[in-house]
Amino acid sequence: MAADDILLECEEKMEKTVSRIQDEFAAVRTGKASPALVEHIRVDCYGTNMTMREIAGITTPEARMILIQPWDVSNVDPIRKAIEESKLGISPMVDGKLIRVPIPELSEERRRDLIKVVKKIAEDGRIAVRHERRAAMEDLRKMQKAGDLTEDNLVDAEKEVQKLTDTYIGKIDKSMESKEVELMKV
Repeated sequence: MAADDILLECEEKMEKTVSRIQDEFAAVRTGKASPALVEHIRVDCYGTNMTMREIAGITTPEARMILIQPWDVSNVDPIRKAIEESKLGISPMVDGKLIRVPIPELSEERRRDLIKVVKKIAEDGRIAVRHERRAAMEDLRKMQKAGDLTEDNLVDAEKEVQKLTDTYIGKIDKSMESKEVELMKV
């Protein structure tokens, strides 16, 4: 494996980490409705555990309402139960074949709690990116010990890995800041 391959693999893993963190940010509830709030909720149906988006259509017809329309009407009750058991703090209303999920206003205290959650998610992402940096650095040092990489090339590759790390941590921080602004909007 060449140093370039290690750098590409490291960058790919860091990109996946940032993408996962942004998905987690999307699932943090703000004052407005978003399908991302409920699409990853796990629902027990058909004898297995599936995500909400696999078994239902999710729309937001209003700014404070999520509408869930199961593909199979028999899944209405399991979906309702899964939403109630989730940590979102929202109460679904069954309306025949549909499930309406009103999104209440967030109190100042709840906004502060959600910001703490967002900061924790961001820190977990930064830790994951640094873990990828460490793994890449170890691989590069192993290559250098094996004689496949010169000392100068090792230094250059390590600088490149650090540059990647700084870039992806910056992306996580930007996402976190924009989510905080979004949470504090009344």
